Formats: sequence, C-alpha cells, structure tokens
Amino acid sequence: MSQLPNYLRSHRKRLALSQDDVAFLLGTQSGTKMCRYERFVREPSLEEALALAVIFKKPLEEIFAGAYRRAELMIASRAKALGYRLDRRKPGQQSKRRREALQALAALSKAKP
Repeated sequence: MSQLPNYLRSHRKRLALSQDDVAFLLGTQSGTKMCRYERFVREPSLEEALALAVIFKKPLEEIFAGAYRRAELMIASRAKALGYRLDRRKPGQQSKRRREALQALAALSKAKP
C-alpha cells in the first residue's frame, strides 16, 4: 500500500483540533490553508512543516510519510548515479568514505516498502 503525501488530517483529528485551530497556531487567519495542505493541493513551507511537527508532537517523516519516502527514493537513485561517476575516477584520499556514504544512501531504496 502506498503512503499518502501527508497525514495532517489524521494527526489533527487525533488532537480534536479544527483546521482553523491549527491555522491559528501556524499564525494564519483561516483554515483554508490547512484544507489545502490536507487535500495535497499545496505543501507547507519548511517553517510551517516544522511548526506542524511541534503541534502534533510527531517527527516530520511520520507526518509527511509519502513525501519523505519519495525523497528517500530520489536520493537513493541519485546516490547510485553519483556512485557510478565516482567509480570512474581515480581513488582519492576521501573516496572510501564517500563511497560508503553513497552506498548507505543508495540502500534507502531497499529499506521500507
């Protein structure tokens, strides 16, 4: 089963908060912004996402599980590509650590369904 881009609505409901309540905590006047976030029409700014993590007392990767997983897969793909580029170069002093870091990032695609 694929994950939703975010779980804002379920976390908000768990705390029995309205969209207007959360919007007020974020410093906006109307719950319209929260509605758009919950319906995946807009994405919150980094500052708003961090504020939502504070409000819901949950880590970002749990609130924005689908978006987080997409980011993991994208980074894993790019790490593999960068690893291939690195393999074509002469080994340098830092290349061992670099390869290990890239391999760990590339393994993200295999972690979690």
